[in-house]
Amino acid sequence: MDFTYDDEQDALRDAVRGLLGKAYSDFEQRRQTCKADPGFSEQVWSQMAEMGLLGLPFSEEDGGVGAGPVEIAIVCQEIGRVIAPEPYLQAVVLAGGLVQACGTPEQRQDVLGALAGGERLLAFAHDEPGSRWAPTASAVTAAQDGDSWSLTGTKEPVVQGARADQLVVSAALPDGGTGLFLVDADAIERTDYPTYDGGRAAQVTFDATPATPLGEPGRDLAGSIATVQDIARIMAANIAVGAMETALRTTSGYLTSRKQFGVTLNTFQALTFRAADMYVSLELATSVVSWATMVLQTGDVARVRDAAARAGLQASRAGRHIGQEAIQLHGGIGMTAEYSVGSYTAVLTALDHLLGDGDHHLVDLAGSVADHGAIDPLAVG
Repeated sequence: MDFTYDDEQDALRDAVRGLLGKAYSDFEQRRQTCKADPGFSEQVWSQMAEMGLLGLPFSEEDGGVGAGPVEIAIVCQEIGRVIAPEPYLQAVVLAGGLVQACGTPEQRQDVLGALAGGERLLAFAHDEPGSRWAPTASAVTAAQDGDSWSLTGTKEPVVQGARADQLVVSAALPDGGTGLFLVDADAIERTDYPTYDGGRAAQVTFDATPATPLGEPGRDLAGSIATVQDIARIMAANIAVGAMETALRTTSGYLTSRKQFGVTLNTFQALTFRAADMYVSLELATSVVSWATMVLQTGDVARVRDAAARAGLQASRAGRHIGQEAIQLHGGIGMTAEYSVGSYTAVLTALDHLLGDGDHHLVDLAGSVADHGAIDPLAVG
């Protein structure tokens, strides 16, 4: 596989880096943006729409750009480098990805066109207490009355659920299975709260709330949800790679500038060894995540699921190692809210729990060990 970007991909990376680097050139800007409503920059979101970033994954017929997984991964890595709070993964990759995969042509053109243009913010209301990242739903149930559908129950957490204009909601169908529905935000009860990584989430309550089936009414879409979740896992791992790069770079810079006993910290061999171990973890994660991104282009559901588990597991291992070591090597300053390293670690931790932690990915991989003839699936090419 060739992991080298072509000229257009290089230009995309530079453009996204320029936009987000300017918006969050100072870490304090990110802190203040997260503190203010709605927890991300509406201006940056609009600029991302103007650049075509919100429509990257979607076909031109649906108002998008029709780009591939590599281009989306480039955007995600740049988001990770500055831990930008814009909900690209949740709104575009997850919610938008489900509309693209399951919606009717009319729904795709309406919803995705508005999302790509920055006119409508989507959120995916799927997580339920105790669900452990399953592609099925049980806490919210769907009821049918003729051609009309309604939803009852609670979803939590819903990332940016309080700001979203429209929700893509998973619900248990009357005849079994899990369906997807579009629900306008003004028809639901939402309780907003901050998350420990600086983001926003909401508890969303449905009480016989009118809903529009996404795609064919009554169809079990758990398989489609699982596939889009796997795509999002790989993109979340790309965000983690970007965050780990900055965390390591910040830590290395601190070791080469901070003095103790009259010399810089990188003079002490034990500290440089720990920084070197962080670099090894980053390189391992980058390699696996880059490979998984390339697998997305095959469209093979089984291979994508396997690749998502490998990328998620390696990003989980590396993220925990790099995040914790970054704080340790900084000492007390690494724990302060005003310094960036702690926030990078918080984001890496949140990503680890967003779509499945390391144990979850390890369980997914366990079944494929015999197929690969290897004890550690990460060692398989």
